[in-house]
Amino acid sequence: MHGEIHTIAGGFSGGGCTASQQKKYARAVMSVEADEALDVDLVFTKTNLRDVVPHDNDPVVISVVTAGRKVHRVMVDQGSLTDVMFWTTFNKLQLSPDQLRPYTGCLYGFAGDQVEVRGHLELRTTFTDGVASRTENIRYLVVNSASAYNVLLGRPTLNWLRAVVSTRHMKMKLPDLGGKVITIKSDQKEAERCYENNLKTKRGVFMVTTRAQSEEGVAPSEIAWERRPKPTGEVMEREIGGRAFKLGKSLGQAAQDQIVEVIARHLDAFAWSASDMPGIDPDFLCHHLTIDPKVRPIHQRRRKFNEDRQHVIKEETKKLLSADHKREIQYPEWLANVALVKKANGKWRMCVDFTDLNKACPKDSYPLPSIGALVDSASGCKMLSFLDAFSGYNQIKMHPRDECKTAFMTELSCYCYTVMPFRLKNAGATYQRLMDRVLAPMIRRSVQAFVDNMVVTSQVKDQHVVDLESYLQQ
Repeated sequence: MHGEIHTIAGGFSGGGCTASQQKKYARAVMSVEADEALDVDLVFTKTNLRDVVPHDNDPVVISVVTAGRKVHRVMVDQGSLTDVMFWTTFNKLQLSPDQLRPYTGCLYGFAGDQVEVRGHLELRTTFTDGVASRTENIRYLVVNSASAYNVLLGRPTLNWLRAVVSTRHMKMKLPDLGGKVITIKSDQKEAERCYENNLKTKRGVFMVTTRAQSEEGVAPSEIAWERRPKPTGEVMEREIGGRAFKLGKSLGQAAQDQIVEVIARHLDAFAWSASDMPGIDPDFLCHHLTIDPKVRPIHQRRRKFNEDRQHVIKEETKKLLSADHKREIQYPEWLANVALVKKANGKWRMCVDFTDLNKACPKDSYPLPSIGALVDSASGCKMLSFLDAFSGYNQIKMHPRDECKTAFMTELSCYCYTVMPFRLKNAGATYQRLMDRVLAPMIRRSVQAFVDNMVVTSQVKDQHVVDLESYLQQ
């Protein structure tokens, strides 16, 4: 499985995540009486297999009616400890964020990481097979995560409904309030489409590896993340101007010395901190926001963070202020929340939830280079130098009249960006436009650039030093 959701832990099961919530839940369970009227025999027979198309372990995907609309692509997930509604589905149902109630617990299971929960709400949800039906209030956690499904029905709802799921028969059976049996058939075509969409989504890939045998002779398997591809061959660090650079060990000593000389002459082209970046002249290029005048500015409801995350947000805010990447603002029209995203090294990256602002902006259709064409251009080259722009997006200034629209709130105050932030719509197109202008004489000749990633290529080894110096001078 590529990034599929297997087991989701957290949510409201057991009362919540805190000890006091769990004790309160345990006391309430002791006083609950079982409703024996709903305990009917749910049996799957051979006749339930007649309309099943041969499949390769398809999931059970059904349709329900909730919030007055029929919702397709509802996955019955017996591995989930909570019922999940995805943020895109929440918006499609035209539900108001004011309906969300805060959620202070945790939720794990999406590719192994903790995910962002926008809140929870209860919706009347109807299960029907066209003959009998049953409507119940279901409490959904609204999650901001990409998925091919609209809703996940987990064990809490299945147990509450007294429902039984058969993946062999591709059906779910549950009793209605009158003692009849509701049989809901899985939509196999929809399940296959969802699976294909999941494979197309960019996400981490799981692989199974085997450890060396232990002393007991057991070789347990472990799930590991597939590491990002890296250049083949060993690298060595060499200090140039007090800074460490990585050079390929396969280079000859003469080639290494030549590259070191080029880098030493252009040390001002490299940055190790925000203070080393002069930034792009706003008269040359800056980022504009074109907002649909029919869209009203939105103030997002303030999110609460625990003490550890508040500390991270506070430190990241100080860094942005010291780098002059943001300023304090009063009376903002647009106001967003901050969001913390886990980086590959385990640290947190502070981002801003520009979901509402991005929806109000039309797409900039500036063409991005074709990845396949870039790979073809670089193939066959004798030498390559890989370069990555340091906080590339932050080197482009926001247009002064649009700075206030990037406002976000923290525990201390409200701020707005003076530079182009990450996760802002059309930021990639603006940066690619900058690269195409700055590197116009060399682009697609000796330099390949995709947004903030650049490669200096040379068909001849002896020419690489000249190509690299021309790039650094530019």
